[in-house]
Amino acid sequence: MACFLVVAGEAMVTTVVQKTVEKKEKQQGIKADNTSGISWGRKLGWLNKMLWGGTALLALEHVWHGEVVPWWPFLTAMENPADISPMLHEMATIGGAMSLTVTAIWAVMVLVADAKFKSSVRANNIGAGA
Repeated sequence: MACFLVVAGEAMVTTVVQKTVEKKEKQQGIKADNTSGISWGRKLGWLNKMLWGGTALLALEHVWHGEVVPWWPFLTAMENPADISPMLHEMATIGGAMSLTVTAIWAVMVLVADAKFKSSVRANNIGAGA
């Protein structure tokens, strides 16, 4: 019904955080290169792309199934007061689970990317010293 709103809410928050982090990195002269690794602004950009992409796909799916309409109150579950409670339950359970899953996958991506970067730096240092 409206589970995509939870993912959209997280995407809005992380977008603001990303812009703030990128601004601070720019002020401090931090940029991602072969010696400093991947910046947090870029990593947050990955998360935002995953969240906004998921939001768009979920919203499209909800429009396709008639759960979201282009007239007030936009969510068909809001038309009947009896449907509001199940909608909020779905948002809390399904939407929350989707948000946590996407964020967990992103966290694994960050760990793998950092590990690969560190191993490539180690390999380059060994190769340069030989």
